[in-house]
Amino acid sequence: MDHQNLISDIKFALCSVYDPEIPVNIYDLGLIYDIRVDAEKNVEIDITLTSPACPVAGILPIEAQNRVAEIEEVKSVKMNIVWDPPWTMNRMSEIAKLELGFF
Repeated sequence: MDHQNLISDIKFALCSVYDPEIPVNIYDLGLIYDIRVDAEKNVEIDITLTSPACPVAGILPIEAQNRVAEIEEVKSVKMNIVWDPPWTMNRMSEIAKLELGFF
């Protein structure tokens, strides 16, 4: 599997993880800041939360990590929780904004 296909599979896996407070997946919410894959197919993902006080802070990154780890080609997954830049609603995809009624 080439690099771009693996990135697509990772994004697809992340789209299966939902914030329980907001009925939108974490990828479309804009919580994923960066996805990096090295030559050995080790994955590193920068993820944020809607706020530092997010009640699912201990659950969401682990669920995302587990979903990505299920991809056969992935050797390992490391999740980095980042706060800079802070998440804003502007990071949401058009799909998320539509689902949440912002249009």
